[in-house]
Amino acid sequence: MTATVLDPSPVAAAFRDQVRSDVQRLAARGRSLRVVGLISQEKGPAATYARYARRGFEDVGIDFDLRLTTASEAGAALAAANTDPDVDGVFLYYPLTDRVGDRWLRELVDPRKDVEGMHSFWGRLLYENTRFVDPERTVRAILPCTPLAVLKLLEAAGLHSDRESAPLEGVTACVINRSDVVGRPLAAMLANDGARVHSLDLTGSLTFEPAVGRHAHDVRASDIDRRAALAAADVVISAVPSRDFELVRADELKDGAICVDVAEFTNFDPSVQERARVFVPRVGPLTIAMAARNLVRLASARQPSA
Repeated sequence: MTATVLDPSPVAAAFRDQVRSDVQRLAARGRSLRVVGLISQEKGPAATYARYARRGFEDVGIDFDLRLTTASEAGAALAAANTDPDVDGVFLYYPLTDRVGDRWLRELVDPRKDVEGMHSFWGRLLYENTRFVDPERTVRAILPCTPLAVLKLLEAAGLHSDRESAPLEGVTACVINRSDVVGRPLAAMLANDGARVHSLDLTGSLTFEPAVGRHAHDVRASDIDRRAALAAADVVISAVPSRDFELVRADELKDGAICVDVAEFTNFDPSVQERARVFVPRVGPLTIAMAARNLVRLASARQPSA
């Protein structure tokens, strides 16, 4: 078997077309959209990501204002963006301070401008599997843009059932890395869609039980190890930000698995393409498209009816 390599760019292009149409609709109502990005490094991965983000936002008609700040000034810069009525969204490029400080900055973002979907207001809705903000179910909850991009790529790879409420029912997934930015919310989103998820991290293993027959997923301690988790997984998603990570190999995989690489440094040995059905080598282009879609949803929720 030779894996199909799924390029995220065409998938992202389809979502950008829809976002572009929505941006034009809002512009016709007199509402142009603007995102402020805050960054503390002029070089490195964050700066590269910001350049791609600028290209992606501006391609769909969204103004992108990247502001260089320092660790000591980041809070004030964020407060200014939060209170500026001409700013519709805020994007933080880490690290801005340190790990603890960056976590606090995420909490300072106005949830109504949180295009990344990382504020605890949105996190609570995600982990409770509450998909709408209002009782009338007219305003959708915002989801973290990178995990959301992964779900859209799995759908593009053909991984879904006919059940709208549980499109991943019967799927077993393995997510390597349980960070608050990608791994943990991704595991929850997969489980909310019906998958059983083995979450592996340096601190140990957890299993996210699917939200089938219950409102939201459940999490339990697990003693499953890497070998057993990978062997059972229909889907393997890895997001370990380290060159020292032991790459996932073909001999660890279930035949026909779908593999998604979310890491800055590759997490998969080239041999996986001999055993996987689909291999997704990167997610970035679709992450930016999902952030732009989140922005449109946030702006539309704040836009008075015409």
